[in-house]
Amino acid sequence: MAAVDLGTAEWERSKISAQDANLLKKLGITKKPQALCFPSEESYPTPPMGYRPMVKELLRIGAQFVGYREYASKTEEKLAEANKLVDTLAQKLEQSETARKKAELDASQAKEEAEKATAKAAGVKDLQKRLDDAEAALSEHKAAQIAREKAITKRLNAQNRRFVAKTNQEFELEDPDNDPLLDTLSFLEFHGTEVREGIEHADAGLSKLFPYFFPRKEEPKTFLALAKDFDPPEDLGLKMRQENMKVAVESTVALVADSQQTVDWMKVGATEQIEQTKWRSLIKAAKPNAKKVLAYLGIKPASTPSSSRPEV
Repeated sequence: MAAVDLGTAEWERSKISAQDANLLKKLGITKKPQALCFPSEESYPTPPMGYRPMVKELLRIGAQFVGYREYASKTEEKLAEANKLVDTLAQKLEQSETARKKAELDASQAKEEAEKATAKAAGVKDLQKRLDDAEAALSEHKAAQIAREKAITKRLNAQNRRFVAKTNQEFELEDPDNDPLLDTLSFLEFHGTEVREGIEHADAGLSKLFPYFFPRKEEPKTFLALAKDFDPPEDLGLKMRQENMKVAVESTVALVADSQQTVDWMKVGATEQIEQTKWRSLIKAAKPNAKKVLAYLGIKPASTPSSSRPEV
């Protein structure tokens, strides 16, 4: 595109608006209102003394240049601020990255510690539960033990009362333990000792008597069986006395027969009409001769009172 030759072009007045005037003021070209003078309709500019002509297009280009310079200056400032901000941000980013890494490390350590604490807490919780279960079981065991001791004490007291009822023997503790179970057991030990001694004496006595009461029977091996033999439905004492009377009568008859004397045995055996007083007198009168007969038979009688009634 061909350039316009300003020397040959027709000059004309520029159209200047209030905005252009304000721009001149802003650029510092016209600081006063009288500093700006608009041309008339002449073909060539003839400015007054002190004034110079000005091309509007150049004014626009100059204004743009000035604006660009200011914009560039401001842009440089902004760029410097931006660079400074970038440096600050980079530094903060670096610090933030370091902080992030440290935070991640702290978080990882905290997580590990939390896991350990959780595991430890779970262990403590489990241990506490086991401890609570053990305490509950111990309490139940203590309660059961107390109930058991009371039941045992009650049974031992019942046995002690039965011993007292059978032996008519009561005991007092010289040094009690102040424990119901132990004190009751001590009483039972006293009664047990008494019973053992009584059983020993009874066993010895019944063993001696057994051959006389049961001459054709073998003596039992246990004391209980031996005692049962001496407690039959019939009266063993009466049975033994009758056996002895039988032997005595048979011996007397044998002795009389040996003396070859005549005796009315039917009359001798008729004892129903004999009174008690007379019977005692007859027994007393017969003792001297009875001793001689017993001595002849090799029997040494014990000094026991005579029977007060006849036995057949």
